[in-house]
Amino acid sequence: MNSSTLVQKIWNFCHTLRDDGVGYGDYLEQLTYLLFLKLAHEYSQPPYNRDTHVPKSCDWASLRGKTGEPLEAHYLKVLHKLGDEPGMLGAIFFKAQNKIQDPAKLARLLQMIDAENWISLDADTKGDLYEGLLQKNAEDTKSGAGQYFTPRVLIQAMVECVQPEPGKTIADPACGTGGFFLGAYEWLTREGVQLNRKQKEFLRHNTFFGNEIVAATRRLCLMNLFLHNIGDLDGEPTVDRSDALISEPSRKVDYVLANPPFGKKSSMTITNAEGEEDRDALTYERQDFWQTTSNKQLNFLQHIVSMLKTTGQAAVVLPDNVLFEGGAGEKIRRKLLETCDVHTLLRLPTGIFYAQGVKANVLFFDARPKDGKVHTKGVWIYDLRTNKHFTLKTKTLRREDLQDFIDCYRPANRHERAESERFRYYDYETLVARDKASLDIFWLKDDSLDDLDNLPAPDVLAQEIIEHLEAALASFRDVAAALPSSAPSEKG
Repeated sequence: MNSSTLVQKIWNFCHTLRDDGVGYGDYLEQLTYLLFLKLAHEYSQPPYNRDTHVPKSCDWASLRGKTGEPLEAHYLKVLHKLGDEPGMLGAIFFKAQNKIQDPAKLARLLQMIDAENWISLDADTKGDLYEGLLQKNAEDTKSGAGQYFTPRVLIQAMVECVQPEPGKTIADPACGTGGFFLGAYEWLTREGVQLNRKQKEFLRHNTFFGNEIVAATRRLCLMNLFLHNIGDLDGEPTVDRSDALISEPSRKVDYVLANPPFGKKSSMTITNAEGEEDRDALTYERQDFWQTTSNKQLNFLQHIVSMLKTTGQAAVVLPDNVLFEGGAGEKIRRKLLETCDVHTLLRLPTGIFYAQGVKANVLFFDARPKDGKVHTKGVWIYDLRTNKHFTLKTKTLRREDLQDFIDCYRPANRHERAESERFRYYDYETLVARDKASLDIFWLKDDSLDDLDNLPAPDVLAQEIIEHLEAALASFRDVAAALPSSAPSEKG
């Protein structure tokens, strides 16, 4: 069976399960469990004969051949048992549950996976299949998985600008399903690149390090990487199931590529004495942070700076508020401009993220030694937002839409740049003299305000209105959350 036929087969079965109320996310999880066990089984056979550490009572052979209630009962035991195992096994099966309630359909999925020799499929086929499912899951707005999915063309453009080198470490402190890792992996293994044996080993085992706080998302990330030949079946996961912001990083890395979670406030849910749930603002007390704040994005920005070696580079997706917010935001921006070489800002268009109401940017900066000098000479800003109109369905962001930015960025030598209509340079003195040292700078005229004869298509216009309203609503929520609560006074 060729790869396209297999992908179609997997897709068709997903649609069958959806009739029973099993969404893409649940399907992805079950596919992950069963695929992992089938691959472990294949690796345990000749000519590999590897010890995969899967207990015999829980291996693929123990599932194969069972049907009906005995299959369902044994599958539940397998999921529970493997979730207690160490290493990659325990990470993949952590708190695993069976979401396919019809034993006949579970048996059908088992048979479909059993019919293929997955090791023989190349990494592109296995990876493309899984990535396709991840994207479908992100598109399903009810699942909420869109918050973990960054447009792949944007990732590719960011990676092409940074151009990571073999033998260097890459981190993402909020890695979702691993999109930035795969983007970097594709760059490092692109056509024409010849890696030696040592570089290949380093790429597979020692290049990528991440954090993902949501167990189910971390599971999908680990499987996504594994299907792309990153990591080992019986190894230790390099993606931690932990909050990256809690403590100082345990290692310094060469590159950080990231799209930290949207939403300004860090919070945690607590249960009070009456059994009611409250969300308390979470403030991270970190000695290595410039400012203590409950603003999640500002904390991620400070954390990313702390992760980098003195020669490290970062490309980070950040919302607009990070560019102009006062108080802690201003102090952090001034410190960032002073201690790092902040050299490029890409203003992103709306309508490209699955999470609505997002106005975001990509900030590119390089770490520098702590020598007391000001390291930002000036920032080049590219405006890809003004007079640009995109939606997730009818007018998606494409690779060619980012090509002019990449050309202006000049990855081969970014010190030979030239201004253009959308690309301008602002020196350090100009930036720090601005109110609150704001980096929220735009100069292009919005044609849609004047030219009523050339308005965007109705669906694009409607989506942009939604984006603006969602963004305004999100900002108001942040303001409301920061207001002190007034308890009703008791009458005597």
